[in-house]
Amino acid sequence: MSAIFPSEEWLKELESKLNSDERYNEIARNWEGDLFFFIEPEGNLKEQLTFYLDLWHGTCRKVEYKPRADAYPNPAFTLSATYNNITAILTGKMNPMTAMMTTKLKVKGSMSYMMRNVPTVLDFVRCAQEVTTEIL
Repeated sequence: MSAIFPSEEWLKELESKLNSDERYNEIARNWEGDLFFFIEPEGNLKEQLTFYLDLWHGTCRKVEYKPRADAYPNPAFTLSATYNNITAILTGKMNPMTAMMTTKLKVKGSMSYMMRNVPTVLDFVRCAQEVTTEIL
């Protein structure tokens, strides 16, 4: 099954992928932290989009599409990017670590934790790329 990014169906498909992917489950077994994404309008995206993922020890405990920013006031990580930059990551045209280091993907949270967990970050992106077959 495939869903168009960005959509609620896409986010639900990502949740399912994260929870069923044995490789991700093993690599992320020590990860503790939730993510709040801000995607800034650009190109085909006409308004800001938010989504939330609660990731814990190799599982995705919760996702929410279009939550209010104040719904999760203290996420471990807040990530923001323009629509074009996030779709470049999801289609493999931009390396996620390069995007972070060049601030095309802005990260608020512990960069040292993120850097100690690069394999988890990269495998999360692999899962997101695998469910991204169509872009808005």
